Amino acid sequence: MAEQVSIRLPRVLRDGDDAGALDVLQEYFTRKVAKTGYLRTGALWDTWDPSGNRDRDVDRFTAEDLVAVTLLAVQVPAQGALFLLGECNASLNGLLADVGPDRDLANEADPLTPESPVWQLETALRDIHGVGRTMASKLIARKRPRLFPIYDDVVGRELGTKAAHVEPVRFSLQARNGELHDRLSDLRDRAGLNDVVPVVRILDVLAWMQGKGYKPA
Repeated sequence: MAEQVSIRLPRVLRDGDDAGALDVLQEYFTRKVAKTGYLRTGALWDTWDPSGNRDRDVDRFTAEDLVAVTLLAVQVPAQGALFLLGECNASLNGLLADVGPDRDLANEADPLTPESPVWQLETALRDIHGVGRTMASKLIARKRPRLFPIYDDVVGRELGTKAAHVEPVRFSLQARNGELHDRLSDLRDRAGLNDVVPVVRILDVLAWMQGKGYKPA
């Protein structure tokens, strides 16, 4: 059995005072950016459903998903979009359905391996032209937001998960009877965020904001 590796917690989760973490979450999700006067587009990611069809399309990649990932600063190139919505769509949808319903990553009892449906889905997405590791994670997170943590270079650097991301996050959320999962859930509630924002997203935001240099008040 492979050695299980934990993530490196963001500083605001290591200092023993939740005030910093709460400030980061409120800065990201609820405060308008001074330069634009608008919320960050990423703050809209978790609830964005302009057609009202997100629940209906839970096992199907659609054009709306390709627009959704632009809220997190990535864009599927034209050729990749043609494959995603065209000749690869049926096979990708089949893999997505095989993943099963959305559920908290902390409740996944078994390690995610190359044989796991979600791993196979990520591999298939990354085989598409222009869809790399970051974009694939955001596409999967769009469809299974509680199960699949978003990855980018900033988050990977801060959490120490550039070599492997999903398994270390899963292991860390489960450690010590789910202590980290419960703490992140509590921070979400205390920050006044809707529970539509998944626990793995709270971790992602804390790490990303740290990597971007935000310092809590």
